[in-house]
Amino acid sequence: MKRVIVSADDFGLSEEVNEAIEIAHRDGLLSTASLMVAGPAAADAIARARRLPGLHVGLHLVVIEGPATLPPAAIPLLVDQGGQFPSNQLELGVNYFFRPAVRRQLAAEIEAQFAAFARTGLTLDHANAHKHMHLHPTVGKLMIASGLRHGLRAIRVPLEPPEPLFAAGTYSDSPGAAALRRWTGVLRHQARRAGLRTNDWCFGIAWSGHMTTGRVAALAAHLPEGLSEIYFHPATAKNALIDRVMPDYEHAAELAALCSPGFRAGLSHCRAVPTTWAQG
Repeated sequence: MKRVIVSADDFGLSEEVNEAIEIAHRDGLLSTASLMVAGPAAADAIARARRLPGLHVGLHLVVIEGPATLPPAAIPLLVDQGGQFPSNQLELGVNYFFRPAVRRQLAAEIEAQFAAFARTGLTLDHANAHKHMHLHPTVGKLMIASGLRHGLRAIRVPLEPPEPLFAAGTYSDSPGAAALRRWTGVLRHQARRAGLRTNDWCFGIAWSGHMTTGRVAALAAHLPEGLSEIYFHPATAKNALIDRVMPDYEHAAELAALCSPGFRAGLSHCRAVPTTWAQG
C-alpha cells in the first residue's frame, strides 16, 4: 500500500512562509508542517496552527544556520553573539561529536526547543531537523532522548530512493546522494530502538527548493510502496531573510505545486493514500 505525508518545513521562518503553509493546507494537499520554535515568525505560525486544527505540527529542530532558543550566554560554544548557529556543517559535525562541552550545550538547546514547543500547547506530531542534522548520530541521539520526554512518537528519516526520481525524468544520481542514503541507516536504527515511527521514503532532498508542479506530479505517479513523506519549502513571496538563506529556491512555485490538480492527479493515479504521522 502506498501512503504519503505531504509536509512543509520552516514554519515560523517568516510570515510569507506561514501564509503559504496556511494556503497549502486550506486549498491544497498539505497536512503537516514543521515549526522552527525560535524562528522570527514563530508566534505568527503558532497562531495560524491554533486556528487550523487539521494541520499537524511538529518540531523543526535547528542546530545549524538558524536561531537558537537559549540565550547566547548559555550556549557560547554553539552560537554567535546574535544567537545564530553557524553554517559550516563539517565543523559543527566534528564539534558535536568530539567536544564534550559542546555536546552538553547542544543537549541543553535541544531540550529547550522541545520545551518551547510544549509551551505552545500544540500537539507534538513529529520531529525532524533543519538541513537533516539529526542524521548526525549525536544530534539524532539527543533529539530522540529529549523528544521522548516530550511525547515524541515519529521522526523523519531522509531516505530518498533514486528510482522514482529517474522515472520522473529529471534526476542524476551522485556519490553524495548515495552516501546520504547509506547514512540514514544509523538514524533509523536509533529511532526503532526508541520505539519511534519512521517513514520508509522521503522526497524533497534532490529537488529541494525546486519541487515544481511538473516534477511533483511526475513523482507522485511513481511513488514506491510504503510510507513516503514529500516535503516542501513554500512561501507566498521572497524577503531579505529568504533571499539570504535560500537565494535560488522557487518558493512560490512550490506553493503552486502543493495546490495543483496535477499533484493530486498523480497521487490518485498511483493510488497513494494521503495520511499523517499519527495515522501512519
